[in-house]
Amino acid sequence: MDQSKEIYAARVRSLAPAEEPERQYYFIDVMRSILAEKAAQAGRSLTMNVVTFGCQMNAKDSETLTGILSAIGYEDSDSEDADLVLYNTCTVRENANSRVYGRIGYLGNRKKKNPDKRIILCGCMMQEPQAVEKIRKSYRFVDVIFGTHNIYKLAELLFEREVQGSLVVDVWDQASGIVEDLPRRNKYGFKAGINIMYGCNNFCSYCIVPYVRGRERSRSAEDIVAEARHLAENGVREVMLLGQNVNSYGKNTPEGISFAQLLHRVSEVEGIRRIRFMTPHPKDLSDELIAEIASNDKVCKHVHLPLQSGSSRILKAMNRHYTKEQYLALVDRIKERIPGVAVTTDIIVGFPGETEEDFEETVDVVRKAGFMAAYTFLYSKRTGTPAATMENQVPDDIAGERFKRLLTAVGEVSAKQAEAYAGATEDVLCEEYKAEEELMTGRLDNNLLVHFPAEKSLLGEIVKVELTTCKGFYYLGKLCRSK
Repeated sequence: MDQSKEIYAARVRSLAPAEEPERQYYFIDVMRSILAEKAAQAGRSLTMNVVTFGCQMNAKDSETLTGILSAIGYEDSDSEDADLVLYNTCTVRENANSRVYGRIGYLGNRKKKNPDKRIILCGCMMQEPQAVEKIRKSYRFVDVIFGTHNIYKLAELLFEREVQGSLVVDVWDQASGIVEDLPRRNKYGFKAGINIMYGCNNFCSYCIVPYVRGRERSRSAEDIVAEARHLAENGVREVMLLGQNVNSYGKNTPEGISFAQLLHRVSEVEGIRRIRFMTPHPKDLSDELIAEIASNDKVCKHVHLPLQSGSSRILKAMNRHYTKEQYLALVDRIKERIPGVAVTTDIIVGFPGETEEDFEETVDVVRKAGFMAAYTFLYSKRTGTPAATMENQVPDDIAGERFKRLLTAVGEVSAKQAEAYAGATEDVLCEEYKAEEELMTGRLDNNLLVHFPAEKSLLGEIVKVELTTCKGFYYLGKLCRSK
């Protein structure tokens, strides 16, 4: 760094507030001035392309990252030829890392044509020291790397890259606190996610999440309700409360508010019509929560309850803390107390040591539980997790054949569950519009999808739709016109 830059950088840093998020708003202003100068030199606006890999938590983080970049002055682009490309990475499966490396290599070629291009990497994959080291050695054209605990620092890190002129790495082992109230750009104007907690304490033997997302940290109920109120005032009708295990909400806060109590508080926000949540853990889903879902008209009658395996032996090896029998009893309790509820799940096929008998136990649960849908995955060995070093890894051909059989069973059960709604008229939130087909896609309270002819003006509205034709996982429907 030359002396003039050093003096400038030192002055900027000396004037920065110590408290968050004020500090980040300060650096947003600094970067806005820098970007404006660059845009003037280029004779055009500078563009950004934010690419999200992975779960809904990552998608929510990307809304904040996009909001910060927009506040700095970047304009949207759907091309990776943009002046700034940010990858918010996932590392749940090994092949997710391989995909990211391939994409970074492509960006390197694009940067040769535009040396001022900025390449930013963040998210779960960046919490792995070996991934960061590989990028340092093999992808030296990358500009900024940070992890999951400090996404709010994006503007400050971009400033450091400007003044240093070389790669900036800022990856934390754990979070120093929860920083919210930053610029954010919701993907939809009528529905939004709200982070209620971060991290996970469960340490399932196949899962890398606790290692890259850290330990559980709950936001205050007051802040969550305030965010819901702000969203409602800006037209949001549906919110999804997000956490790796929402059942654990509040256990590490002085307020002592349970997740069920939090649901009730959010439901009292005027303007919020629907509340969803993701994801509860079967081991500690309480009767209090079941009662709140059953009695609260705003809480959607949909419970996503990850099973992972139907074999009690495999569940123990997974460190899931429940048995097949306990899981089925919980599903029965949910369905008995919440009329019309839809239960969906996650299932892993081919976990180390899984036998044909273990697999058949999983299929048995699928048939007995009556899932509306199941998200099915082939086991992916994840370096750094206990399962990765377990003996009796299931051969790919055997796991693949079981996976196909599981899909058949899930399809049969899900279609049967969906068929029960044929001819019914249901409330539907209009979520996506396909202009070429003049077709609206919406979602029922129970998360079932329906496609129906409608005008684009209904996007974001909750309308009555008659479910006319069941297509297994979704319906075709007819809009009911009010008289």
